Amino acid sequence: MQPDIDKIVRQSREAFSQYRSRSGAAKATFLEAIASEIEALGDLLIRKAMEETNLPEPRLVGERARTCNQLRQFAAMAKEGSWVEARIDTALPDRQPLPKPDLRKMMVPLGPVVVFGASNFPFAYSTAGVDTASALAAGCTVILKAHPAHPATSDLVAGAIAKAITKCGEHPHVFQHVHAPSFEAGKLLVQHPLTKAVGFTGSFSGGKALYDYATARPEPIPVFAEMGSINPVFILPGALKTRGEKVAEMYAGSITLSAGQFCTNPGILLSIQGPYLDSFTQQLGEKIRAIAPATMLHPGIAGNFSKNRERALREKGVTMIAESSTPAKVNQGTPTVASVKAADFLKNPTLAEEVFGPYSLLVVSESREELFKAIEAIPGQLTATIIGEEDELKEYAEFIQHVSDRVGRVIINGVPTGVEVCPSMHHGGPFPATTDSRFTSVGIDAARRWVRPLSFQNFPHDLLPAELQNQNPLGIWRLFNNSWTK
Repeated sequence: MQPDIDKIVRQSREAFSQYRSRSGAAKATFLEAIASEIEALGDLLIRKAMEETNLPEPRLVGERARTCNQLRQFAAMAKEGSWVEARIDTALPDRQPLPKPDLRKMMVPLGPVVVFGASNFPFAYSTAGVDTASALAAGCTVILKAHPAHPATSDLVAGAIAKAITKCGEHPHVFQHVHAPSFEAGKLLVQHPLTKAVGFTGSFSGGKALYDYATARPEPIPVFAEMGSINPVFILPGALKTRGEKVAEMYAGSITLSAGQFCTNPGILLSIQGPYLDSFTQQLGEKIRAIAPATMLHPGIAGNFSKNRERALREKGVTMIAESSTPAKVNQGTPTVASVKAADFLKNPTLAEEVFGPYSLLVVSESREELFKAIEAIPGQLTATIIGEEDELKEYAEFIQHVSDRVGRVIINGVPTGVEVCPSMHHGGPFPATTDSRFTSVGIDAARRWVRPLSFQNFPHDLLPAELQNQNPLGIWRLFNNSWTK
């Protein structure tokens, strides 16, 4: 049954009229209550998520902890209050030749936000995930379109949010949970004139479609879409010489972690031809052959992986390095690494497209110059990694800067899989990794997606928000006549 989209969005706008004025302390209490209610679901939530996603218990227990942790981080942010970026420039009525008005500015919430749940993170990027948590912290109301791959898991988390709404006395429509597997419902949610922003994590085709719907509206709205990434890894010759086998083991694990179903999965490795690369290639192949296939999130993802893997292996110049020696069962992804010369890679843009799952392509350059050219063939990414020795990294400083221009996070001597939830993490990147590289979907700065600046000129003091009043009743950091002060 198709939900009444118009009614749902209008209810969200009605709730926003009330929720937008809630104090930071009240929003913090609400977010903390959501985290507590999710934890109170206990093993039931983990068991249901295991049934629906095929993810193992330890992974889901860790992801639930991450989800509750980020809810509490946003609660702390809302309660402390300085995140609104208050700016105050007091009047100078006697200034010549013209008087200066009293001007005050802060961030204010946009309005109802539509969030699309992600399949590969049933907690952290789904019902009460970072998009929902950050929007609520910013003072926006949320309409969550549940992902059809884990509907019961989403229902349980939505029930926890509903309990928190009741306990905290919030408007009943501050959060609404929508089951609507059709593309049409998502389109209507984005195109509704009262919707003010959209959050999405998923495929390029899905995110780009939502972006196009939003920009075609009479009033275009922002879509913050994370749309996948191949997360290039550049392995420099010195590292191959001194620790090639260690790097091979590290990357075999990263490529196949959670069946390769991370947006930060290293989908492409790049290096320069030489004897040490030959040894690394052999060692990486041995590691991959020893890793058994794992069941993927759902049949759709497994089917797409199989299809895209076979397509990638058929491309001109691509050769198999190794695949798992254990045959894959139904809905499992076969760990695979392949190789291609940089000259062929540069001629074929499809080789830079994501194969979502446990697959990675080794691009072999003849020279450092060709490695530079390979960077140009790779579009915007969430991450890039440089593996190298200390002296070597200094030698490649210009190269590293060149790589940095195309990504949201640069990693030295590590793996891209694993995203720390903290203020200094940036999880975003130039298009097509995301629709706006200036914003992150991890950490408290994720709330900046759902706000806009508003200036108040010559306002009666009693009508000003507390954040902008002279006595600073909230005790927040403010830029007051060009000086930071509380």
